Amino acid sequence: MLIKTIEYDFSVCKVADYSQTDIESEFCFIGRTDEEKSLVCRTDKVPGNAAACENGWKAFRIQGILDFSLIGILAEISTLLADNGIGIFAVSTYNTDYIFTKQEAYHKALEVLAKAGYQIITPAEQKF
Repeated sequence: MLIKTIEYDFSVCKVADYSQTDIESEFCFIGRTDEEKSLVCRTDKVPGNAAACENGWKAFRIQGILDFSLIGILAEISTLLADNGIGIFAVSTYNTDYIFTKQEAYHKALEVLAKAGYQIITPAEQKF
């Protein structure tokens, strides 16, 4: 399975509303419940009305379109990383899953996945 790195820094935010959110940004994940409005976006795109913000996240995605009948992909990745002391934050879209780790654990996460047989797609200067 292919894992593609994403070369941006990300933030996880709580917002009062989405009026200042650039929903056309390359990576913008919004979540709304009866209790809160959340946003995951590139750090350089954090809106001015963010009430709380956790910076310092890096991301990768499972490359390709995942069929809904596939079972356990995210569970396998999260277990591999948890077994190596790496916490994650995951966002699923219609096509695939995005996995976020804190910046300090990012390279270790990619190394763990590579050792487990995942093919990591990264810029040429990085090898895993």
